[in-house]
Amino acid sequence: MPDASATAGSRYLDTVQAMLAQAATAEAGAMDRAAGVIADALVAGRTVHTFGSGHSHMLAEELFYRAGGLKSVRPLLFEGLMLHGSSTLATQLERMSGLAAALLDDHGVEAGDVLIVASNSGGNAVSVEIAQEARSRGLTVIAVTSVGHATSPLARKTGNPSLHEVADIVLDNHGVPGDAAVEVQAAGTRLGPTSTVVGAALLNAVVAQAIELAAIRGWAPDLWVSSALAVGDAANGS
Repeated sequence: MPDASATAGSRYLDTVQAMLAQAATAEAGAMDRAAGVIADALVAGRTVHTFGSGHSHMLAEELFYRAGGLKSVRPLLFEGLMLHGSSTLATQLERMSGLAAALLDDHGVEAGDVLIVASNSGGNAVSVEIAQEARSRGLTVIAVTSVGHATSPLARKTGNPSLHEVADIVLDNHGVPGDAAVEVQAAGTRLGPTSTVVGAALLNAVVAQAIELAAIRGWAPDLWVSSALAVGDAANGS
């Protein structure tokens, strides 16, 4: 438990470390399954697609064009669902039914591919429907979400199933309802979101394990090298 007498910053770091440790243990089986699915896709020459709206789009980008990361990752990034244009519009769009199929049509996916969907709340229409639509097209869907939030009476009622109910594999970030994890009495509120840091750690662990599994099976790793290194441009073919 975080020390109540410590600063808010220290309590936040303690909370994240405890949450990550809890997730690493509780999600070990799901992480093994996710790594196995991705390894199968790599060996078969398939693509790993990533998606998230709002702040969750950062997890879709986390695995893309990263040093030591897979070249076969294709993020589905739709600017209307991000926050740098209009946060209000992004919120409205992620709640819009019917958008997911159009996004997949435009992005392009194939049966045998993998789709990672990140959504902390797990309730917005676009995340739920893109998981359902992808599965109907023969993709395996891995969800990164907060089951605690999705099943909490505090969660906004959407009328949709939750992401963890429609995905093939679920990685629970073990976040609290509302994501803000640290109570600060002086401010009269809770603060300190944890979904991004825990979700990114889980996904990077899964990808590392998948690369190892695929390499053991004879797959030749095709990974990005940091462009900040002297050898980076040549290694990346640029």
